[in-house]
Amino acid sequence: MSLLSAFRIFVHHPHRTILFCMKKDIILSDQDIRLRVRRIAYQIYESNLDEETVFVVGIANSGYRIATLIADELEKITPSRVRLVRLEVNKKDLYAPFILDVELEQMAGKPVVLVDDVLNSGTVLIHAVRHLLSVPLKKLNTAVLVDRNHKLYPVKVDFKGLSLSTSMHEHVDVVFEKDGSIHACLN
Repeated sequence: MSLLSAFRIFVHHPHRTILFCMKKDIILSDQDIRLRVRRIAYQIYESNLDEETVFVVGIANSGYRIATLIADELEKITPSRVRLVRLEVNKKDLYAPFILDVELEQMAGKPVVLVDDVLNSGTVLIHAVRHLLSVPLKKLNTAVLVDRNHKLYPVKVDFKGLSLSTSMHEHVDVVFEKDGSIHACLN
């Protein structure tokens, strides 16, 4: 088992590959993530104090799950209406149409927070920003749970849970367990 603890373990399921992190690979526990999500929600609230509506747009799949947690926390602390939006992105073809679960025009003139789980190179985030800016937003902020500091594009993260310098060979995964717990691991 000691040799395995240095590697990711994959279990093959008929429909997906399931990733398990060994305990020493975990960089954020469930409690760590929930505290950081709460802090990000307060930062978003403070940045949008006088707004009637704030759109929280999550990049599917994991970014949307983090956005859901942020939106839930925001709803506890702000009198503003919080609109959670799912943004479907084809990560293999970033010029393919983006799919939102609301009409993009509904966000015109409103503040928007774009959320992803991990910022790796910034490629997906910058293309998502490009798509959202096709309507005149009041303002656009970005939020990520983990910023890896390996950007290929000039993407600035406004709200982040953890800034982590890693090598290009390392990978950060945010894992959502069936029991509702979440953790982030470095592989």
